[in-house]
Formats: sequence, structure tokens, C-alpha cells
Amino acid sequence: MREGPGASKVSETSGLPDELVADVERAGFYPALVLHAVDVAIAGEPVVSYLVQQETTFDRVEVRRHVTVLSLTPTRLVVAHADDHDPDALSPEPYASASTEAVPLGKVTSVVLSHAVTSPEKYRAGAVPRELSLTIGWGSLTRVDLEPASCADPDCEADHGYTGTVAADDITVRLSAEAEGEAAVRSAAAFARALSAATARS
Repeated sequence: MREGPGASKVSETSGLPDELVADVERAGFYPALVLHAVDVAIAGEPVVSYLVQQETTFDRVEVRRHVTVLSLTPTRLVVAHADDHDPDALSPEPYASASTEAVPLGKVTSVVLSHAVTSPEKYRAGAVPRELSLTIGWGSLTRVDLEPASCADPDCEADHGYTGTVAADDITVRLSAEAEGEAAVRSAAAFARALSAATARS
């Protein structure tokens, strides 16, 4: 991850910073497809900051890979995600898909950063947390958490209906210092800082 409009050299084969291209290639998940999708969505704007997360999940006996690329331009948050798929009714062979969404910065409603640290009493500013979760909301998806409502009377058996919360939860990226390394966690924190600053200005 690199931050700063003048800090990244632009690749000669696309309008993307060399560092972003290198990080996507390092992730190793169909980099040509992912980079093409990101380049089309960026549409020639400079990339101010970015974050690449490669994730492997286990579905019973199958191993599935995903990659998410978050790119911040002066006007938009560009989210790219790529998955692989088993054969289905549309394709007799396994295939991959890459999708992008370009969100105007003025539409970003929340940037939530959660830090998990061990031995919090010993924590010092600047230390890398054990795990970091970045959740970004812009109103595309909304999560509703409901639970039965109750009152203060422990003997009350009346039906008080339900209570709940509504939260924007369009995308969540989790990085672990143990799994992805400290550099990846620092990159996520730097991207969150840059995005928070950009949305405040917008």
C-alpha cells in the first residue's frame, strides 16, 4: 500500500501505480483479470491510497480464494473483488469473476476501524494490533440485527416485541498480523486513515 498523490510511479501498461500492480501480482489470484477490472473502474484518476487483501477460505473439502482491492481516488472509493467458482449451469468449467463498484466519496457514510490487541495494558501508540477490521458503509447493503425485547421486571412474561439495530455494512476487510503480516495490518490502518480524511473533506 502506498499513500500520497505523488508517491507512486504509474505503470506503463495501465494507469495504476506500480506498487498496486506489484501487490496484486504478489497476491497471485488471476492478476491480469483483477488489474484490468480495477483499471477500468479507476477510469484514469490518480490513486491516492489503496489496499490489497488476498484471502483463502475452506468450504468443506474445497479451497476457495478471493482477492479484494480497495482504491481511493480524489473523488471515489473503488471496490474490486474477484472470486473463483465451480462449474454451474452457465459454465461447464470452473471460472473466475471480478466485479467493481465505484462509490462517490460523498456517499460513504461510515468508516469503522476495529483494533484487537493482546496485553492491552502494555499497548503503546504505534504498536501493530493483533488483528484489524475495516468496515466501510455507503448505503448499498444494510444489516439489521434483531433480538427479543425485554423489560426490567424479571417475572414479566409479556411479549415486548423485538428490538434491534440497523448498520451499514457494505464491505468488511479483516487482516491479522499473524496470518497476513504486520505490514498488511499497517497498510489497512493507513488506508482507513486516508479514507476517513477524504470523506471528512467531501
